[in-house]
Parts: sequence; structure tokens; C-alpha cells
Amino acid sequence: MISVTRNTNPRPKPDMGNLGFGKFFTDHMFALDYNQADGWHDARVTPYANLSLDPASMVLHYGQEVFEGLKAYRADDGRTLLFRPMENIRRLNRSNERLRIAPIDEQLFLEGMKTLIRTDIDWVPTTPDSSLYVRPFVIATDPYLGVQASKTYKFLIILSPVGAYYPEGMDPVKILIETDDVRAVKGGTGEAKTGGNYAATIRAQDKAKDKGYTQVLWLDGIHRRYIEEVGTMNVFLMLGGTVVTPPLEGTILPGVTRDSVLKLLASWDIPVQERPIALDELASAARDGTLGEAFGSGTAAVISPIGAFNVKGDVISVGGGRIGPLAQRLYDALTDIQWGRVPDPFGWIVEV
Repeated sequence: MISVTRNTNPRPKPDMGNLGFGKFFTDHMFALDYNQADGWHDARVTPYANLSLDPASMVLHYGQEVFEGLKAYRADDGRTLLFRPMENIRRLNRSNERLRIAPIDEQLFLEGMKTLIRTDIDWVPTTPDSSLYVRPFVIATDPYLGVQASKTYKFLIILSPVGAYYPEGMDPVKILIETDDVRAVKGGTGEAKTGGNYAATIRAQDKAKDKGYTQVLWLDGIHRRYIEEVGTMNVFLMLGGTVVTPPLEGTILPGVTRDSVLKLLASWDIPVQERPIALDELASAARDGTLGEAFGSGTAAVISPIGAFNVKGDVISVGGGRIGPLAQRLYDALTDIQWGRVPDPFGWIVEV
């Protein structure tokens, strides 16, 4: 049973045509608490409010936390739709396992998310290319200064109406390839969605912005030779008629949109390889003309064409600065399914 306490002092809604990303938050949040005696309990929707934490809460000192990100979409017929929510739920539980956090019941997670969105249904944008971003997260709350798994946790879901993640929209973005800092190595937490992975990227991200680049592309942590992922996206290259993407080997996030792209490509009979991609191969393909397209995939941007890579000052241009036909086709196919504009042949859509 999920209790609902409504906010008696609702917030003024922002201009839904000028949302940006992650700037505004709705009137309510979903919460669960955990302790070893009761497990996950007290499922509730409450007014959005500040949290009260002991200064010694373990999340503040040892970073034991995980999070997720997905979206709700308002279809033309008025329905509100989620895109593959069970994949995000299961991925959060895989992140929980890596961080030694108790798993959350999948159906309770889904029903809590739906109840929260229904409570704040008026916040789901109807403006073009806008959606309601859903952010579930878990934090360790034991007041204890010692490195071990917490015995208490708090699970929350908050909502944010959003527009395009990148200001460029569907215009190709420029990516700086990071050759000094590393994000993850095998055996680390690279495949988990945990805050420490992102904290480690901020220095390189700031460097990229200072140079006029939108995002950072990470290389493998051992050889500094193989392409892994962009900070917010999995990466795909069109090499000589075959789509190639780095394999899931424990160092990159297994993206839900990445998996959706692979399934779409298979349904279109487009050749795909999941294999290591050396930086030298990228440069060579750009020189000999076999690099047809480059794009990223992720919940926030869906599909983002890449127009240039910068490697230690050398710029690799892709596609003449234009959106490639495959990136456009994938974007159209995914967003048409997400917004309910076409039938969903994969069973990906869940109605709120």
C-alpha cells in the first residue's frame, strides 16, 4: 500500500517551452525506508521537501549511493507513457548489488513511480520534445564513520519536467577525447550507476567546456587506447557500412537506449559489431573515408550526432557537421515509440 499526502502549497509551474534540463522539480516525491528488521517499508508519496540527514550519514562520507534516470512522455491522445521502465529498475538493483545495498522489489518500485507520476500528472509537458524526467536514487543513512555497508537506506524518486539535454538539440555535438584522466577499470564500479563515477569525470568535463566541447569521451583505463563511453552516452560509429560500439565488459554503463538501438538495428538488418574500438582505428577511418557517422545514445538526449572528436588538439571531423541518416532514423524511430506516435512492436511502452 502506497500512501499519498498531497502538497497543500503547490509550486508555480515553469514555462514549459523553456525548461532546459534538470532545473525544475514537481510538487511531490516518492519515498521508501530500509532497515535490517523491516526491509524496505513505508512506501509513500509526500510533498517535495528537503531531507533531514545526520551529518555523519554514510552517504556523505563514503559515497554509498546509486541512481537511475528515465522519462515519462505525454502522447497526443493524452496517455502518459514510460519507456522500458523495468530495464531501469533492474539496472538500479544491479547497481545496488555492486554497492552492497538491499534490492528493491521491482513491482513496488514500478507502482511507486507510477503513483508519483499520476500525483503530478499536470507536470508532464505537452510541448514538443519535452518530457518528465524521473530520477530514482538510494542513499546510505547510517550515522557512522567507518567503511562498511550501511544498515539503513532511503530510496527516493523525484521528477523534473525537461527539454533537450544538449543545447545543440539534434545538431552534431563536439567531443573531447580524454587522454589523462580515466573513468573506470574492470573490477571497479564503471558498470554501476553511482555518483562516484560521475564525480571523477568533472575535472575532464570542465576542461572540455573550456575548450568549447560539449562532452568527454573516455578511453579504457589500462591502455588509454580503446574508446569506451561519453560521460552521458554510449557511443556508436558507422565504419564501412557496419555499426560498431564498445562491448559491455564491466567498465561502461549498459545503457537502456544503447540496447534499444541494437534491437532496432537488428530489426532493420543493419550489421552491428560489439567489439573494442581503438583510437587509431577511429583516426584511420576518418582519413580513408570509411567513418560514415558517429553518434551517442542515452536517456537524456536519446540520439545525439557527433560532428567532431578532439584528440590532443587534432580534430577528427565526422559527416561534414551534418546529422547522418542513420542517427536521424534511430532518433525518429525511438521518439515515435516513446511518444506513442507509432505502434510499439517491441513491447517497450508502459502506460502510467
